[in-house]
Amino acid sequence: MDYRFLGKSGLRVSALSFGSWVTFGDQMDVDSALACMAEAFDAGVNFFDNAEAYAAGRSEIIMGQAMKKAGWRREDLVVSTKIFWGGRPNPDGEGYLYGANDKGLSRKHILEGTDAALKRLQLDYVDLIFCHRPDVDTPIEETVWAMNHVLQQGKALYWGTSEWSAAQIRRAYDFARREHLIPPTMEQPQYNMLHRNRVEAEYAPLYDEIGLGTTIWSPLASGILTGKYNDGIPEGSRLSLPSYKWLLPIIEGAEGKSKLDRVRKLQPVAAELDCTLAQLALAWCLTNEDVSTVITGASSVAQVRENLKALDVVPRLTIDVLEQIEDILDNRPTPEQNWRN
Repeated sequence: MDYRFLGKSGLRVSALSFGSWVTFGDQMDVDSALACMAEAFDAGVNFFDNAEAYAAGRSEIIMGQAMKKAGWRREDLVVSTKIFWGGRPNPDGEGYLYGANDKGLSRKHILEGTDAALKRLQLDYVDLIFCHRPDVDTPIEETVWAMNHVLQQGKALYWGTSEWSAAQIRRAYDFARREHLIPPTMEQPQYNMLHRNRVEAEYAPLYDEIGLGTTIWSPLASGILTGKYNDGIPEGSRLSLPSYKWLLPIIEGAEGKSKLDRVRKLQPVAAELDCTLAQLALAWCLTNEDVSTVITGASSVAQVRENLKALDVVPRLTIDVLEQIEDILDNRPTPEQNWRN
């Protein structure tokens, strides 16, 4: 396993990491979750990602029980959670229930949400804690103070953001420095072959100027880059689940068809490299030096093993192969978009 520094911090995270979104609580119980986590851990994965919003807290409960059952040394793990949506399952049916202060990045919800997440995970602290989305109703200054308090209490070691704009991250960083508080260390953005501009262009100044690390999610574009949606939506896939119908637009309409067309053209490249489309997509993300870790998901041990093989594909992605991929994708950020050029 390759280990990379989380931005300019001293923390090393595995190049491939394991996340619980979609699967824990919706498709997997404790034993199946532990089997997948153990397969990843034995291969050198040390970063396990979660959030209070995943299955309304059930995902954290399952991960916490799995880690306790495994008996791993806490020092060998990098565990994260994310705070923003703190709802609970609706006992009367589908959907979640939210109290007046169960959502957002107020000081109240950050402190209470962190305590609730730690209880579900059965941990004294998480290594990484993220602001899961920007909160337009809460001043960034209030959020920075609250996150600093969480770290000072020892309930988290590093804090960061997820899907914040570069301007919002910079504002939080500058305020923290001015007030002698702990600034954000990392961002968790979506990044894959079909979704590039934010990571490659918008955030470009932040990698050097503030040492931003990235823990990227959706490296397979919600499954599109596996090729499994090339001929429709298979039964049992993520897009067939009622709670993920909101993802359907990514493969419907003109834009969706354009994405699927590019995926089909990538198939011969993967075949030439003797790998799957998914492995090619994961390896491609790892060629970006500004990516600290690529979060993968899996619903079976076999899928974990297949994902881990992407590490063997990275050396095969020569400059010529990468340019061949660029010709197919035709979506490289322009010099005007990339602020470092």
